[in-house]
Amino acid sequence: MTAYNLGFPRMGLRRELKTALEAHWSGQADEAALLATAAELRARHWALQRAVGIAVPPSNDFALYDHVLDHACAFGVIPEGYGWRPGEPVSLATRFALARGARGTAGERAAGIAPGAPALEMTKWFDTNYHYLVPVFRPDQAFIATGFPAVDAFEEAKALGYPTRPVLLGPVSFLLLGKMAGGAGDPLALLPGLLPLYAETLRRLAAAGAREVQMDEPCLSLDLQPAARTALRAAYLVLAGAAPRLSLMLAAYFGDLRENLETALGLPVAGLHLDLVRAPRMLDLALRQAPPRMMLSLGVVDGRNVWATDLSRAFQQVRAAAAARRFELLQVAPSCSLLHSPVDLAGETGLDPELRGWMAFARQKLEEVAILARGLTAGRGAIAAELAASDARQEARRRSPRLHDPAVAERLAAGRAEDAARVPFAERRMAQQTRLRLPGFPTTTIGSFPQTAEIRAARAARKRGEVTEAAYHAFLTERMAEAIRWQEEIGLDVLVHGEFERNDMVEHFADFLTGFAVTKSGWVQSYGSRCVKPPVIFGDVSRPGPMTVEWARRAQALTERPMKGMLTGPVTMLQWSFVRDDIPRAAVRRQLAYAIRDEVTDLEAAGIPIVQIDEPAFREGLPLRRDEWDAYLTDAVHCFRISASGVRPETQIHTHMCYSEFNDIMDRIAQMDADVISIETARSRMELLAAFVDFAYPNEIGPGVYDIHAPRVPEAAEMERLLRIAAQRVPAERIWVNPDCGLKTRRWEEVRPALQRMVEAARTLRG
Repeated sequence: MTAYNLGFPRMGLRRELKTALEAHWSGQADEAALLATAAELRARHWALQRAVGIAVPPSNDFALYDHVLDHACAFGVIPEGYGWRPGEPVSLATRFALARGARGTAGERAAGIAPGAPALEMTKWFDTNYHYLVPVFRPDQAFIATGFPAVDAFEEAKALGYPTRPVLLGPVSFLLLGKMAGGAGDPLALLPGLLPLYAETLRRLAAAGAREVQMDEPCLSLDLQPAARTALRAAYLVLAGAAPRLSLMLAAYFGDLRENLETALGLPVAGLHLDLVRAPRMLDLALRQAPPRMMLSLGVVDGRNVWATDLSRAFQQVRAAAAARRFELLQVAPSCSLLHSPVDLAGETGLDPELRGWMAFARQKLEEVAILARGLTAGRGAIAAELAASDARQEARRRSPRLHDPAVAERLAAGRAEDAARVPFAERRMAQQTRLRLPGFPTTTIGSFPQTAEIRAARAARKRGEVTEAAYHAFLTERMAEAIRWQEEIGLDVLVHGEFERNDMVEHFADFLTGFAVTKSGWVQSYGSRCVKPPVIFGDVSRPGPMTVEWARRAQALTERPMKGMLTGPVTMLQWSFVRDDIPRAAVRRQLAYAIRDEVTDLEAAGIPIVQIDEPAFREGLPLRRDEWDAYLTDAVHCFRISASGVRPETQIHTHMCYSEFNDIMDRIAQMDADVISIETARSRMELLAAFVDFAYPNEIGPGVYDIHAPRVPEAAEMERLLRIAAQRVPAERIWVNPDCGLKTRRWEEVRPALQRMVEAARTLRG
C-alpha cells in the first residue's frame, strides 16, 4: 500500500514565495534571486513529504503564479503583444505581464511587451477560492512547445535524490478551462493540435526516468457533454501509446464523477484517483467496475479543510477496498492537491489547545495518509495507537459544549419569511434618491484603501503590545481622516472609510463573532502572491456586539457626503472560512445571515445611509453539478436577503461580486434584490455585463472600470470608453462608476491617479 500526494502548497510556511515575487516585481530582487527562492522551496517541500512517509512526492505542481498559466506558456498559448516569438522560451517578463498586465517598465520594454497589455482574465478554480488565469485560444491556434517544464521539474528533483511523480493538467481539462477569442468556436476542436505536445512531454519524461505521471482531469467532476467524453477517450488513446512504459494516473477530484466514472474507468490509463471525501459512494462503484489491473487511488484525507481525519472511519474505507483489491493496486492519498491547505499546524502555538487538537494542516494530512497506508501494509495493530488517539480526538470534539449555542438554535427556529423581504425596488429607489441626491454616474470605490507598510507595522506593534490601544486607534483615525479628505478633494460621490483597521475581509469579522477561531499562519494561495488566512468555524455563530459601527459613525461625522458601511456577506463568510463539518453548511450560512443582519440594522441606526454587503464568493459556492444548483441558490439568496432586509426603504443596500460568470444564475442575482450591485468587468472589457443586459437586470449596476488586480493605471479615456460601452447596454441612469474590487493590495501611487481619472471619466459622461 503506497502513500501518495497530489500536490503541495507553493507559498512556503512563511510565505517565502510571496515575499520573493513582490521583491522581484518592485525591482528589489532580480530574476536569479526569485528563481533561487523557488528552487529552495521545492527542495524543502520534497524533503518534507519524504520525511512524513510520501515515498514518491509530486513534481511540476509548483508555479510562480498559476499552474494553468504555466501550461498555456508551455504550449505557446500567448496572445500577441506580450513579447514572445514562436521558437523562443517564455520570459518571466512575458509570464508576469500575462498575469498582471504590462506596466511599461524597462524590463518589459526590453522584452518587447506592448505598453498597456492587459492581464488575462482570472476566474475561480472550480468551487475553490483559488483563481486561475484563463487561456485564450484562437480558432487557428498553433500549439508550440516553448519548453518542457514537467521534465525540468522531474530532473531537478531527481538530481536532489527525490523520485517524483510529475503532474500535468490533462489536455481536455486544459482546453475546457480556457475560452475562444471572441467567443467563437469550441476549444475541444483544438485537441488534435494539442496532443502531440502532451505526447512529446510524456516521451521525454519516460526518457528521463519517470515511471508514472499524474494527469489531472478535474473536468470529470462536471456535467460533461458527450463531445467532452469522446475527447477524453481520443486523448488518452493517443497519450497511452506515446510512452507505453509510463504509467498514467488519472486524477479527478472535487466531486462525484457519476456518469463520468464509466468514462474514466474505460480510459487506457494505469490508475484513477477518486475524491472519497466529497463522494464516498464512488468507492463501491469503482471497486465493482474498475478493470482488474487498474490502480485505484483513494482520496480519504480532506485536502480542502483543516479538520483532522477520523482515522478509524478512513481505515474502514481503505480496508474495504483492500478486501476487494490487492494492495499493489491501491494507493492512499489526500482527496485533492493540498494547494488549498495551510502548510504546518506545528506553528500554531497560540491557538486554543482544544481546537488545535481537532485540526490538521498539509504536513499533518500527509502524516495521516502515511498512517493509513502503513496500517494496511503492516496490519491494524501497527497503527493501533494512532487510531486510538484519533478516536479520542473525534469523541472529544463531538462532546464539546463549545459547538452548540441554544440561543442560536432558537433564533433560527423563530425565523420568519418577513425576515427576507423588503418593499419593491421602485419604491426604495425613490426614497433613496430623495435621501442621497447623487448625480448621474455616481462614483465610489468598493471599500478598502491601500494597507501600507506603515499601517501593517502599526498593527504588528499593537499585537506585540508596543503601542497602546488608544495610540493605535488615534493613528488609524488620522489615516481615515486623510483618506476621507482626499476622496472629497477628487470628487468621489459616495465615500468609504478605507478599512485601515481590518486585516482581512473575513478574518476581521471572525474576531468579533462567536464560533470562529483565527490561526497565526494558516495561509493559502488565492492567486499569484495573494494569500488569504481563512478563519475556522468550529461552533455556532452569533454576533455578541457591533463590529464596524463605531468606525463607520466616526467616518460619517467627518463628511457631509454619504458614507458606505462595509460588511462581508454570509455566503462569502462561509466560503472563505474553513467550515465545521459536523452540521450542514446551509445551517452555518443561516447563522451567519442573522449575525450580519444585526450589524446592518445597527449601521442604519448609527446614521449610515448605504451599507455594502460583499458577496464575491456567491458563485464560488455553486455546486459543480447543475442538479444541485437550485437548493444552494435558493438558500444563498435567502441568506443574503435575511442579512439585508432589516432596514428601511431609504437605506441603500449594495453588494459586490468579482471574477464570476453570471449568465446562468442571473435570475438568482436579481432575487438577491440589492439596490446596487458592483461587478468585475474591466478585464473582460465589459463582456460580463452582457449577462445583465440579456436578463434585463432591474436594479442599479456598478461595472468595474479598471482592474485593481494588475498594477497598471489606465487613462481616463480608457475608462470613459468602457463606460460608453456600458451605457449602450444598461440605461445610463442606473450605472455607477467604481473599480473592479477593493484597493487594499495596491499602492497609493497607483490608486490616486487611477481614482482621479475614474472621476474625470464619470464627469465626462455626465456631460
